[in-house]
Amino acid sequence: MAPVETQTVLAEHTTLRLGGPARAFVVAETTEELLAAVRAAGEPMLLLGGGSNLVVGDSGFDGTVVKIATRGWRVDGDSVEVAAGQNWDEFVAAMVAEGLGGLECLSGIPGSVGATPIQNVGAYGCEVADLLTSIDCYDRRTGEVREMSADELGFAYRTSVLKGTDAGIVLDVRFRLRADGLSAPIRYAELARTLGVELGERVPTADARKAVLALRRGKGMVLDAGDHDTWSAGSFFTNPIVPDAELAGVLARIAEVVEGPVPQYPADGGVKLSAAWLIERAGFGKGHPGPGGRVSLSSKHTLALTNRGGAKTEDLLALAREVRDGVRDRFGVTLRPEPLLINCSL
Repeated sequence: MAPVETQTVLAEHTTLRLGGPARAFVVAETTEELLAAVRAAGEPMLLLGGGSNLVVGDSGFDGTVVKIATRGWRVDGDSVEVAAGQNWDEFVAAMVAEGLGGLECLSGIPGSVGATPIQNVGAYGCEVADLLTSIDCYDRRTGEVREMSADELGFAYRTSVLKGTDAGIVLDVRFRLRADGLSAPIRYAELARTLGVELGERVPTADARKAVLALRRGKGMVLDAGDHDTWSAGSFFTNPIVPDAELAGVLARIAEVVEGPVPQYPADGGVKLSAAWLIERAGFGKGHPGPGGRVSLSSKHTLALTNRGGAKTEDLLALAREVRDGVRDRFGVTLRPEPLLINCSL
């Protein structure tokens, strides 16, 4: 079994660079080490991949953190199986280089492969649920490893049945990609404009990846140690889905204070509104500071809450509460956090 460290500071393992110490910390580089670490961990236990979707409290985690560091993939025609600890963007770049399409619009997203089905990661009109066929999952309740199909994972907007629980641990992920060297149909208007194509068209995978990376860099969404706008957990709030029965009332309230059309998109069970649009119209612009200026909204993208250096997790949460409450008070819409909050809350 991999060695156990003590009092490892979790800020060193999250993209926000926030979080206190873990009582125990184990790095698992093989599936066998991962299973052994999980079986020995007891409760509480926290699984850690790339640390890009975690907000860890200042007091840390009084349990065992298991860092999943397994790597590699195997391609068989248009199917690929990849280890849960594999860096996601390295994997996407390799698939693009091999002429396998489908994942290119998810370029530049930080974190590990195993986290993507948990969150149903998505961007620029594509999400993991579009391409994932199955996973190998360790069930802590039964002690067995079993294959779970995409249908069993219960995918929905930025969630799955695995989110918010450590009962099921992703070991490997399988995707079915496109072997013709072309992207998935371009579904996102901003990306289509950047590529100079119509919605629904397909382009070479490398062209789509290049355009997506450029768009993400412009929003501070590609990790760069020298750029505090990337010291974040990505989009902090999900786009709210308003049930059809409530939509007219919500739009009427918005119209009382904001002129012009409200961006809205079809979604299961209702209509999706733009969290960034609501945040900006509630008076929180790019760069809006939190306590002491130690945190702020990104200067490039209002959905990212960033650590400007020297921050504490509570500084970030104070800013998140200010934004959440401001949007709710102005528009009657409650924003929900996208990252997992560990030993802290809004």
